[in-house]
Amino acid sequence: MKATARKARARRLIITHIAMSADGYIARPDGDVDWLHQHARGEYGTKAFYKTIDTILWGRKTYDWLIAYYRKQGKAPKLFDTKVRNYVFSRRPPRRVLPGAEFVTGRVKAFAQRLRAQPGKHIWMMGGGELIASFLDAGEIDEFDIHVIPVLIGKGIPLVAPRHREVPLRLLGSRKFPDGVLRLRYEVGRRPSP
Repeated sequence: MKATARKARARRLIITHIAMSADGYIARPDGDVDWLHQHARGEYGTKAFYKTIDTILWGRKTYDWLIAYYRKQGKAPKLFDTKVRNYVFSRRPPRRVLPGAEFVTGRVKAFAQRLRAQPGKHIWMMGGGELIASFLDAGEIDEFDIHVIPVLIGKGIPLVAPRHREVPLRLLGSRKFPDGVLRLRYEVGRRPSP
């Protein structure tokens, strides 16, 4: 029984660590996050979280948005920390890939299981909402670490792409910051049987 407990603790978790507006959006419809920079004033534990991971999972729209964001600012896109593995999910990978990024075209569940079988730290599900939904539907998200920013943006990209699903969450912890940001940590529970 002790060996089983150690094995469970050693399991690599896939954690969605993300900020969202108080009305549940992670970005405006065009992917912009200007509201986040205007209303979030602190670091909120991201540096400590970063030390617990060695892999980041990105959606193709998030990848493309970041490239466009850097170009708009007149900077060369240099997005990926090569000290961690960066996997970008896309049905049609680009011909030229930024250094430090690897594209994934296979099935989410099979990829996640292969990744978890490798030794390493936890895995950061960066998003966006469609990739989060795909991993959630495959049963491959373990935790949500959500920073609720005290602003309503009215419309945008939801935390999880809408589908008919019911997934129970168990609260692991919460923390209120002086600027009104609320950090909520949830463990993803098992779905009810049909």
